[in-house]
Amino acid sequence: MAQASGMDGRQGTLPLAGAHNSQRDAKRLRELRELLHKAAHAYYVLDRPIMADEIYDQLYQELLDLERQYPEWITPDSPTQRVGGAPSQEFLSIAHPTPLYSLDNAFDPADMQSWQDRWQKLWPGELPADLYICELKIDGLALNLFYEQGMLVWAATRGDGVTGEEITANVRTIRTIPLRLQTSQPPAQVEIRGEAFLPQPVFLQLNQERQERGEPAFANPRNAAAGTLRQLDPRIVAQRRLDFFAYGVGSGLDLTSQQETLKLLSQWGFRTNSHSQVCPDLSAVQKYYQIWDKKRQELPYGTDGVAVKINALAMQAELGFTQKSPRWAIAWKFPAETGVATVVGVTVQVGRTGVLTPVAALTPVRLAGTQVTRATLHNAQRIDELNLHIGDRVVVRKAGDIIPEVVQVLGELRPGDAPAYYLPSHCPECGEPVVQTEQEAATRCVNRRCPGIVREQINHWASRDALDIRGLGGKAAQKLVSLGWVTTVADLYDLTEARLASLERWGAKSAANLITALDQSRQQSWPRVLYGLGVRHVGAGTAALLATHFPSATAVQAASLEELCAIVGIGPEIAQAVQVWFADAENQALLARLQQAGLQLSHDPVAPTTGTLSGKILVLTGSLPNLTRPQAKALIERAGGKVGASVTSRTAYVVVGAEAGAKLERAVALGVPLLSEAELVALAGEG
Repeated sequence: MAQASGMDGRQGTLPLAGAHNSQRDAKRLRELRELLHKAAHAYYVLDRPIMADEIYDQLYQELLDLERQYPEWITPDSPTQRVGGAPSQEFLSIAHPTPLYSLDNAFDPADMQSWQDRWQKLWPGELPADLYICELKIDGLALNLFYEQGMLVWAATRGDGVTGEEITANVRTIRTIPLRLQTSQPPAQVEIRGEAFLPQPVFLQLNQERQERGEPAFANPRNAAAGTLRQLDPRIVAQRRLDFFAYGVGSGLDLTSQQETLKLLSQWGFRTNSHSQVCPDLSAVQKYYQIWDKKRQELPYGTDGVAVKINALAMQAELGFTQKSPRWAIAWKFPAETGVATVVGVTVQVGRTGVLTPVAALTPVRLAGTQVTRATLHNAQRIDELNLHIGDRVVVRKAGDIIPEVVQVLGELRPGDAPAYYLPSHCPECGEPVVQTEQEAATRCVNRRCPGIVREQINHWASRDALDIRGLGGKAAQKLVSLGWVTTVADLYDLTEARLASLERWGAKSAANLITALDQSRQQSWPRVLYGLGVRHVGAGTAALLATHFPSATAVQAASLEELCAIVGIGPEIAQAVQVWFADAENQALLARLQQAGLQLSHDPVAPTTGTLSGKILVLTGSLPNLTRPQAKALIERAGGKVGASVTSRTAYVVVGAEAGAKLERAVALGVPLLSEAELVALAGEG
């Protein structure tokens, strides 16, 4: 007999070959287990997913169906018998006092009806009017928080449901997780369950910053949240502004319903999702599901389905658990935001800093309500990781407003004659050799006269956050560059209405409108001009910050590396990029031409009489990682605030650093909001 050995030594018997279709099914079962084990290890332990969630769900369901058909084949090491993956070895392991279970998945009304039929067989009693409660299933990382006498003692990831990774220092940086429960009569011990997540705007900004540094983007907010909480430096976690929704407790509280649990969690100071709803039956559940399937893109956080739970805790206790899931709850997943398409070709886009971005041309696939025919491949390193061939069947992902990307190649479906794809060694726009340094994953064209670079620089210069030049960009920029009329943004201000009107399909009105828009751009502020110059790593916020400290291009050019780094929010990488750009002779010539054209390359900064901290009293305690006390005090005062000597009921915030003392304890006792250095900088509008 063929044997499949379990992790604890027990064995499940697989059939002899030739018994009907069982040999084929047994082979498939082994394949599925191996695939799912690899995928789970990559996802939970390595934080490097190798398989889209929807593909995993399909394979898992196939394995589950096989094991239901052949229950004698089930072994203890089957993925269906596990709650989750092993914790990372980089953190200490900690045992959960009560296990954390994962939810089974439903994908359509028939699945929901089957789930209801299963649990109703075990419940002979009457059904309450408030039978179900629906909650949005947040796309993040499950956490277990342990409190003693109301104080947070430790925090851990779900891990395998029995043992998790102890990440208390990182969790303490999440401001929606209270360090002390807001109650005068806390339980002696209590576990709080919830989901840590990265808000969508923060996620998009984080990915933009990573791409500007030539680093691979996070695949989705959940991976970003997981990667953040596994950082060994809590300061990095604090800067990424994670959020948290609490949704449950471990055990031991005298509560009657999940609805009451959510209310109590809110009273204790936790953030709970405001969109939960009690439903009397599956028909009402389906209406809730349909509403949020349409509205979920409006939310500032990711959600991949609806968690449907029996509301009464007594019923939950009676129904209990299977080995891996509660019988009284299920996750009704939203339609897939991934799909499978065929790669029919690859084009390479050249960005304003010369970065080459490969983009796969695809057979049409519908994702998140739109038809997708193109998806980014990020860079040469990502292409190598994917082992991409033209003609491959690939998994494509699109979450929210994120650009579609290829996340997996289905190598087993590759045609035999499919050629491998490699990023070109020469720029597709200008034909010059491209370069790649060891410091970054990006491949670049370094020819500053490259038409692709110039075109994207014009698009950036004309963008809304920069000079906001209506009618310039896209096809107009392409035309002006292809004719050779514009080789730098300064050439735009040499254009005349008559010359533009001579272009095919332009006409007098279009030409006049563009000249008017160019004239208006001369009045845009110095911070906007600085952003429009396209200095590497300098976004709109950083440009405004630089302009606050250096009121002219001349002042920026004269600034030393030390002076640049002294600004809160300007790190060595940004400072060096700024210094290199302003020291370049051609860039200095560009600035001279822009000044001659009437652009605003300076301003007179006025000290604000009001600001984001106007009228507020802040108290400092402990040693901040980057700011000295005088620097922090000046930062607060620039934003209109005042620094207090002691914590009182009038204190708006307490800024907490390392080795904080009695002021922190006083702040916690009074319920005064706490800020990290990074949050202070952001709140003051200087980061």
